[in-house]
Amino acid sequence: MTKVSFPLMGDYYVPAKFLLNHILKVEVIEPPFISNKTIELGSKYSPEFVCTPFKYTLGTMIESIEKGADTLIQMGGGCRYGYYANVQKEILDNLGYDVRVINLVTKGQMDIGRIYRLLKEIDPKVSKLQTVYYSFLVIKMVKYMDLIDDYIRANIGFEINDGEFLEVRNLMLNDFAKVKNYRELRRLYKDYFWRFKKIKVRKPDNCLKIGIIGELYTIMEPFSNYFLEKELAKNHIEIKRFTTAHYLLFEKAFKIKKYIKYVKKYIKYPMGADASDNVARTKYLCEHGYDGIIHIKSSFCTPEIGAMPIISKIAGEYDVPVLFFSFDANTSETGIKTRLEAFYDMLEMRREK
Repeated sequence: MTKVSFPLMGDYYVPAKFLLNHILKVEVIEPPFISNKTIELGSKYSPEFVCTPFKYTLGTMIESIEKGADTLIQMGGGCRYGYYANVQKEILDNLGYDVRVINLVTKGQMDIGRIYRLLKEIDPKVSKLQTVYYSFLVIKMVKYMDLIDDYIRANIGFEINDGEFLEVRNLMLNDFAKVKNYRELRRLYKDYFWRFKKIKVRKPDNCLKIGIIGELYTIMEPFSNYFLEKELAKNHIEIKRFTTAHYLLFEKAFKIKKYIKYVKKYIKYPMGADASDNVARTKYLCEHGYDGIIHIKSSFCTPEIGAMPIISKIAGEYDVPVLFFSFDANTSETGIKTRLEAFYDMLEMRREK
C-alpha cells in the first residue's frame, strides 16, 4: 500500500490528514513535529542561501521517509516556494531516496480539478465525487480553525486559568479529525466557539495590542518563529494575525488589488508573495489603534526584504513602533525573548507618557 506524508505547518496537518484518509486508499503517515533534528537534516542538505522554510520542509520530508513514506505531497506557494517541490525532489533523489513528490498547489491557489488529477497518480481509483465533497469539508474545517484561532489570539493572554484555551483547542482538533459530514462539523464549530467564549478572561479595555505580519510559513509554523505568539500572550497582549491557510488559498487572489489601491501612496504593483499584503496591513494596524507591529520573516526572503523599508516608512508616519525579526536555523531563542521584552517595555512606557 502507498504510504503518503507531507511537510508540517502548524496544526493544519489535521485537515490535511483528514482529507487524504477520506479520499485515498493509502496509509497516511503523520509528519513528525519539527525539532532540532528536523532543522539539522534540512540545513545539511539544502543550498546555503535558500530561505528557511525550504530547510524546514526538506527536513520534515526526510524524517517522513525514514518513517516509511514513499509519496510526499507539497503545497507550493506564490514565490520561490512554488519551485521547492522540484528542487527538493532532486535533492532527495541525490540522497538515494526512491520517493514521489507531488505539488498540489501552484501560484498560491488551489484548483480542485488539478488536485483530482494529481491524486489519481497516487490512487487511480480515487472518486471524483468524494474528492469534491471532502475537499469542501476540509475547506470549511480550515476556515473554522482560523476563525477560532482569531478569537484565541485576542483573548489567550488574559485567561484566568493558564492553559485553558489550548486545552479546549486540542479537544476541538481531535473532534474535528473524526467528523463524518458537514452538519457535524458545523455543529462542533458552534459548540466549541461557545465553549471558548465561556472561558473566563480578565481583559482590560485598554490592553496593549500588537499586529503580527510577515512571511507566511514563518508566521504559521510556530516552531519556526520560536512560539512568538505564546511569548506575547504571557505579557497580556491582544494579538492580531492576518495570514492563515484559508486566506492564502481562497481569499488572497481576490484582495490583492484592493490592498494595492489602499496603499497606492507607497506601492503601485504587486511585490510578490505576501509583501504587498503586509504593506497594506501595516497601514491598517496603524489606523486602527494598534500599539505596535511585529514583522517576521525567514532569512533570505526577498519579497519581505523589499517590503521592510516601506513598512518602516508607514509606521514612522503614524508613529507606531515596528520590531523586525529574521529567523534562520541559527537564531538565538534567548535573543528573541530579550528583544520581545524590550519591545513590550517600550510600548508600556509610551502608554504611560
